[in-house]
Amino acid sequence: MVNPTTPAQYFHLLRRQALRRWRKPLVVMTPKSLLRHPVCVSSLDELAAGRFQRIIPDLSGRPGAAAKRVLLCSGKIYFELAEQRDKLKRDDVAIVRVEQLYPLPADLLQSALADYRDGTPVFWVQEEPENMGAWYDFRVRFGDRLFGAGRWPASRGPPPPARPAARRTPTSGNKPP
Repeated sequence: MVNPTTPAQYFHLLRRQALRRWRKPLVVMTPKSLLRHPVCVSSLDELAAGRFQRIIPDLSGRPGAAAKRVLLCSGKIYFELAEQRDKLKRDDVAIVRVEQLYPLPADLLQSALADYRDGTPVFWVQEEPENMGAWYDFRVRFGDRLFGAGRWPASRGPPPPARPAARRTPTSGNKPP
């Protein structure tokens, strides 16, 4: 399950899928709004050389030790976060993109966060409510193995919606006319 954020990522993802000897289902989630987004572009060099990256580290060029906060995200929310970070001139916030949601080895995510000091707050940011996005899956899959006991990234997103009412089915004796 992937959520690519650039044309080069999408290209390398499809190429990887076609060239693999073993076949595995591929679920691609990407919004149409990124098709015409002015910042969501790739150069010909990025398309010609390179490969699919499961995790894209912070591209701001700032050292990891300078970050006071790390935001993990996936998909188009990255562009909104980067725009807001630049607008507010927040040099102390790092944004790490998780491009492949599943399967994602814990050591890969852990190595992406290794550049940041211990104790740096980590937040998962998503557009969906907490009970609908990748946050819950990450918490169940990685548990304390990734962040250590008591150091789980907080979730940032809309509050969970109300649970829908249970659908009532007619019983055999009460069939609608």
